Formats: sequence, structure tokens, C-alpha cells
Amino acid sequence: MAKTPTIKIRLNSTAGTGFYYVTKKNPRNLTEKMVMKKYDPVARKHVEFKEGKIK
Repeated sequence: MAKTPTIKIRLNSTAGTGFYYVTKKNPRNLTEKMVMKKYDPVARKHVEFKEGKIK
């Protein structure tokens, strides 16, 4: 069986709250770092989340 090309990534909040989301991405299709605008419940507003590695 072939291995799935998706990898787990961590989306870190740029608000500096320490909140993060864990999601998957296909590095073959998305070669650059993922940036998404999502809700940060600690800051209580929508902020940008940038990709980081899961430790």
C-alpha cells in the first residue's frame, strides 16, 4: 500500500496567546507555509495562524 502524502502541521496564533490548531496538509500541492485566518478563543477574535512543526 502507498503511504498517504499528508503530514500533520501546527497552526500557531500570531496574537501571541499560545493557542494553536492541528491540521493536515499535502506538501506536494502546498509547497509554501500555510497561513489561515481563524478564531483564537484566548484573544476572542479572528487572527492569522501560521504553520509550525509539531514537536
